[in-house]
Amino acid sequence: MAYRVRPCRSHEELAQAWGAIGHYFGWVPKPEEVERFTKLLPAERTHAAFDGKELVAGAGAFTFDLTIPGPVAVPCAGVTVVGTLPTHRRRGLLTRMMRAQLDDVRERGEPIAALFASEETIYGRYGYGLASLRQEMRLPRGRAALRAGTPPRSGSVRLVDNDEALRAFPRLYERVRRTTPGFLSRSRDWWELRRLRDDPERRSPGAGPLNYALFELGGRPAGYTLYRIAQQEEGGHWQRRLRVIEALGLSFPATREVWRFLLEIDQVDEILAWLLPTDHPLMHMVARPDSLALRTETGLWVRLVDLGAALSARGYAGDGRVTFELQDSFCSWNTGTWTLADGVAKRSRRRPDVRLDATALGATYLGGFSFAQLARAGLVEESRRGGLARADALFRTDRAPWCPEIF
Repeated sequence: MAYRVRPCRSHEELAQAWGAIGHYFGWVPKPEEVERFTKLLPAERTHAAFDGKELVAGAGAFTFDLTIPGPVAVPCAGVTVVGTLPTHRRRGLLTRMMRAQLDDVRERGEPIAALFASEETIYGRYGYGLASLRQEMRLPRGRAALRAGTPPRSGSVRLVDNDEALRAFPRLYERVRRTTPGFLSRSRDWWELRRLRDDPERRSPGAGPLNYALFELGGRPAGYTLYRIAQQEEGGHWQRRLRVIEALGLSFPATREVWRFLLEIDQVDEILAWLLPTDHPLMHMVARPDSLALRTETGLWVRLVDLGAALSARGYAGDGRVTFELQDSFCSWNTGTWTLADGVAKRSRRRPDVRLDATALGATYLGGFSFAQLARAGLVEESRRGGLARADALFRTDRAPWCPEIF
């Protein structure tokens, strides 16, 4: 059977393409959802696979800027809504869609693609490397005190409405984004339709409305948080959980005060947070770190589509030089020997310091993992003495990458 893969051409095709992954989550895109979603993901950025006239698989890509070490922002394809109907699994359709999508990403001049993987075993074969980790927190409210010696409260927090949140939060987010590797750009439509939108039909059972809280220091916005309070009957008792959707501050004092506000909200039994970076200061802010019950999960996966452009765009910890021998079976244009010197990557005939594949290089790109770590896992080979140390000295960063939103 001959299958075809091409970009979607209509809202009807988009609904069917997104419905391929929706099938597994009980989601059938409604016409009004498709209309809204196309403001974020236009038809031409969703590829679909056809079996004759039947649309059986889809894969989309948002248009983002991704902050990378430097810090600097670069164009990035945010891969999303990837799925194949269960009737057409194991027929190579995902590989064909990934082929078409990455070719399109390259033609658009986006040197990087990134995604969150709902199935971690899939994307390594297409050159995506696990580039960051995320942590989940479950803190009993009764153990949510800040550590002894914490400075007294400063500034103030106000609950605001959607309109004020739309005016203030994007500006704060943008200032944090410019300095934090792993952060993604957000358009006004993204804020309105995805981050600040509170659709009662999409709430989980028992979840209350989305709350918007603005922290001000000296009368100026300095941080914010989005949260919900959910209640559920368990064993004859009502349990209330505070679900932190997002919490950001322009500085450590602002971050501390935003979290002080969240940790001191009354009438809740547990405080939950997702998508925290592995080096979030919360671990050192609370009196009982073990009570955070942190759980580590996979975060952002990164794929270098144009290796030369991606490496040359990144900032480095020094002016040294390292030579890579790279294997890239899916994007063969990247395969070969590359020397990175003075922040610029060029093809080279030098003897390589390190041998690796595209997946391993993607894992090190944001600074979330070192070459030495991957070498201990058998994913990187040191081909010249001191090669791993030279590579790590260049790629070293002073903070863990953090993507605060799954897309």
